[in-house]
Amino acid sequence: MKVRTKILGSDGRVREGDEALLEAWNAASGSTLWLDIEGNISDNMNSKLVSLGCHPVAITDISRARQPPELHEFDRSTFILFRGIIQLDEQLVLVPQQIGIFAGAHFLVTVHRGESLSINRLWSEIQAEQAQRTPGELALHVMDYASDRYLQKILAFEDHLGELEEGLLSKPSDGIMAELVGYRSELRKLRRIFNYHNRLVEEILSEQPRHLGAEQERDRHLWRALLDRCERLFSLTSMYYEICGDLVEGYISISSHELNTTMKILTIITAIFVPLSFLAGLYGMNFDYMPELHMEHGYFFALAAMASTASLLVYVFKRKNWL
Repeated sequence: MKVRTKILGSDGRVREGDEALLEAWNAASGSTLWLDIEGNISDNMNSKLVSLGCHPVAITDISRARQPPELHEFDRSTFILFRGIIQLDEQLVLVPQQIGIFAGAHFLVTVHRGESLSINRLWSEIQAEQAQRTPGELALHVMDYASDRYLQKILAFEDHLGELEEGLLSKPSDGIMAELVGYRSELRKLRRIFNYHNRLVEEILSEQPRHLGAEQERDRHLWRALLDRCERLFSLTSMYYEICGDLVEGYISISSHELNTTMKILTIITAIFVPLSFLAGLYGMNFDYMPELHMEHGYFFALAAMASTASLLVYVFKRKNWL
């Protein structure tokens, strides 16, 4: 477990240290405490979090490996469980990161198992010359940066999806088909995550937990902007998911059409050669008393009959637009 602490003084001063700095913090001083925990929570830290104002049930939720995003308001803190991002590659394969956030009147606690780019970025941005930020603002900026990273990756995928669509229309292949099926599977997972986030921020705006500042005009505007981004992420992934599905169905339709065309041509060829095979089989029988067996020009008559039959069938098929 890795613990770091930052105290944002009311005078603009910033103090940074480890777990020992937690003991020096006093809520009555008006300063804001930010406690960041990376890794599993120890029993000792669990007790300190409870005494700080974090609810034991929420701490248990953080410890679970797979827990959907959620929002809970307790007496001394508001708890947010958010699905962050460790990596989202060009294939849309997501390595998610669960981030637990406790926001109190004068403290913020962030808990995550691995290194968090969102938290590290905000941690390094807070300098002594900046004005003091409330716990609600800090929680908002952590979620905002994570959603912005999601949006950049999703928008970058749009160009590649256009290339796949053009390739499928010009030169369809099983490779493109397999790639689209893979993207569709990953988009389904992302859409579920963004749906959770969308409902989470909607709940924050409607319930207005007292420790997040959603009831204040300035912060409410920022939460509204975050909601717009979450809604956009959900709508984009839903749209791309449907496009991938349409392209897959289009590829199947094209393949079925090509197969039907091939089968039609083979059927026509078979239909033309069946009567010819019948005539050849009929006159290929070696009975002594066949009527046409000793005709002088019987061979040519048989060829003429075959040619006439084939020509008639070709004419009929063209009249019916089968050829």
